[in-house]
Amino acid sequence: MELDNAKGTRDFSPEEKILRDKIIKVLKETCENYGFNPVETPIIEKYETLAAKFAAGEESDALKEIFRLTDQGDRKLGLRFDLTVPFSRYIAMNPNVKMPFKKYMAGEVFRDGPIKTGRYRQFTQFDPDIVGCREMIADAEILALADSAFRKLKFDFYIELNNRKILDGVLTDAGVKEKDWFSVTVSIDKLKKIGKKEVEKELTANGMKKDKAEFILDTLSPEKDSSATLKKLEKTIKSAEGKQGIEEMNELLGYLKDLNVKTAVFNPSLARGLAYYTGPIFEIFLNKSSITSSVAGGGRYDRLIGNYLGKQEEIPATGISFGVDVITEALREKDRLDEKSVAKVYVIPIKTVKESLSIAQELREAGINTDIDLLNRGISKNLAFANSYGIPYALIVGERELASGKLNLRDMKSGKEEALSTEKIISRLKS
Repeated sequence: MELDNAKGTRDFSPEEKILRDKIIKVLKETCENYGFNPVETPIIEKYETLAAKFAAGEESDALKEIFRLTDQGDRKLGLRFDLTVPFSRYIAMNPNVKMPFKKYMAGEVFRDGPIKTGRYRQFTQFDPDIVGCREMIADAEILALADSAFRKLKFDFYIELNNRKILDGVLTDAGVKEKDWFSVTVSIDKLKKIGKKEVEKELTANGMKKDKAEFILDTLSPEKDSSATLKKLEKTIKSAEGKQGIEEMNELLGYLKDLNVKTAVFNPSLARGLAYYTGPIFEIFLNKSSITSSVAGGGRYDRLIGNYLGKQEEIPATGISFGVDVITEALREKDRLDEKSVAKVYVIPIKTVKESLSIAQELREAGINTDIDLLNRGISKNLAFANSYGIPYALIVGERELASGKLNLRDMKSGKEEALSTEKIISRLKS
């Protein structure tokens, strides 16, 4: 049997997993700093729950990416492809949740799509969401949280904002039929990547008249700053929905100013492919990075939860999804993959196994991550082992050290050794 990973999946070494866990820890702590509580849902969902999310225009491609299962009772199931749909189902099943409800979820998601560099079939998402608030202040909280998290991760980044009502308003003014909105917005979303001329070619190749395509692209092309772009749209957009989108964008930008978020930029061509968005949408990009795709994205989805309840009523909701895998790649690009072990100290017994076990346990009970030699190796081999894992300190425990009441604590980086009591060692390692 040839041993290999399933296509589109990966293993993670200790240093990779340590880095991923650090990212999730930063995201978790940031969410809790903003008052968000944890929620967890199953990886497996009913297939009909997953399929209910898709609009007609998305069915041909995105539905194919759901991993489908059948249980022994011949029930149709699927692996979740994002965290938004399971959370929407959770809210629909728990109508007595007090609103507004602020939550975060972290977990594996699965998509049976094409594999390319940076794209896998199993990957990790981290999603904070707010349900039960229709006002733009909720979207602003989500964006402030994201801004805070990326600053803690020490990234140079920016946030692109738009509102689906602005997009839909421009398409209405251009006379585009609603059934064609999804396919047109998919093309518009490429404006930043391939340029106005190429998007125009794509639109006209799909049957749109040249003057209509020019109107849409001229209207949605951003100006020098957010204020100038909004002023242009205020003069151009005629539809009521588009005007409402502009009002919401002005309100959102105002809240972001109050929250001291300086990284947000209005881009009216930002579309995001999912049809369930109903208001603000946003994506986060890195400056000075080889990673050109977004590292986080989300928006407002006021109709999705109501769809699961079988009702027309809107249940306001907004959120963002952090791509843990792409964030990990970005940190690796910055040479931030530096820890190979969670241990802070490595205990080396020199014919003192029983005493060393007691000392290691004392350090652990003091909250210090401690490893110990289990193979009865000599000092040089043990020091080489500790060094290979990047463990910061080694603690040498010999009979002479025990007799003196002071153990040798070695700083693995500088090579300096100090003879210290166990109490002082604990104090040093916890400082």
